[in-house]
Amino acid sequence: MASGVRQELAQLMNSSGSHKDLAGKYRQILEKALQFTDAEQLESMKAFVEAMVNENVSLVISRQLLTDFCSHLANLPEGTAKAVCHFTLEKIQPRVISFEEQVASIRQHLATIYEKEEDWRNAAQVLVGIPLETGQKQYNVDYKLDTYLKIARLYLEDDDPVQAEAYINRASLLQNESTNEQLQIHYKVCYARVLDYRRKFIEAAQRYNELSYKSIVHETERLEALKHALHCTILASAGQQRSRMLATLFKDERCQQLSAYGILEKMYLDRIIRGNQLQEFAAMLMPHQKATTADGSSILDRAVIEHNLLSASKLYNNITFEELGALLEIPPAKAEKIASQMITEGRMNGFIDQIDGIVHFETREPLPTWDKQIQSLCFQVNNLLEKISLAAPEWTAQAIEAQMTQ
Repeated sequence: MASGVRQELAQLMNSSGSHKDLAGKYRQILEKALQFTDAEQLESMKAFVEAMVNENVSLVISRQLLTDFCSHLANLPEGTAKAVCHFTLEKIQPRVISFEEQVASIRQHLATIYEKEEDWRNAAQVLVGIPLETGQKQYNVDYKLDTYLKIARLYLEDDDPVQAEAYINRASLLQNESTNEQLQIHYKVCYARVLDYRRKFIEAAQRYNELSYKSIVHETERLEALKHALHCTILASAGQQRSRMLATLFKDERCQQLSAYGILEKMYLDRIIRGNQLQEFAAMLMPHQKATTADGSSILDRAVIEHNLLSASKLYNNITFEELGALLEIPPAKAEKIASQMITEGRMNGFIDQIDGIVHFETREPLPTWDKQIQSLCFQVNNLLEKISLAAPEWTAQAIEAQMTQ
């Protein structure tokens, strides 16, 4: 009975003996308490915890026994374990500095229980209570990194990307110090998800695409990462970065296996996309990707309108607001506003004549301009090399030979 356990603990606390003998006797009482079931087990465990945090018990013994106690939590019924964990954290609080390692183990187990119950926020908050940076115990880098990543992931599950970003930023300070490749992958996945939830779609797409090439990641998960990269690219704001990402994905043969490949193809080839062509793709999106923007349109609607506007800029030299609105399937005033914003942000070349109500497009292409700049640089480097070879032919010959043998 629980009362019998409490009585034995009281007698033992008032007895004397070596640490080894006393620890052995306390361990026997713990084993006895674990044999009970239901309410008797819970009361017995509470009595044991109260004895361990009592200042009359040597810290050497109580730390050792509470470590043993923590190792048994996984074997308890979840309801009992949850109640015992909460009780222990409450009772241990006045002396928490003395039991940091044990408190961390209890919090990790309690977070696991909350996670199984899909109580994401409580699971995250329990882990936040571990003093990873401020406590006296020095935790190793992998433990801290793993815990920060768990917290970030749990906040994401709770649809709180702001808190998730705060903890992924803490993890980013540690990830370069870790040599654990699995943790590095977990960090990259979590960071990509945070960027995704924060609607930084082009950065998220780049991270997901990078993960899709990691050989340590299982093939099905690599394809899943590629799918997320494609979805984020489609949802990203139109512009040069998105155009480069569309080109990268379109040239990746693996994308042809994905359901959204048809949308990717239309976007890469600068084709106008109609609203009725998006229903199937919209159903594939995650809940946070279906959110509405300030003007009441969805993220997908906004991305497609911007894409269609960019495509129109390559079809027309100019177009009236009325015609542009009809083409984009939106009111003319909204079409003007979006065109103005894209031109102002440098994502589209052109200017607006508000008196005549016309958008004028400029045909300057960013990628060919970039190519020409690279071509010009290469030409200048070649000229420089020719001048060097004329001035020092022997040195040039030796340098080229050395380069070829590397």
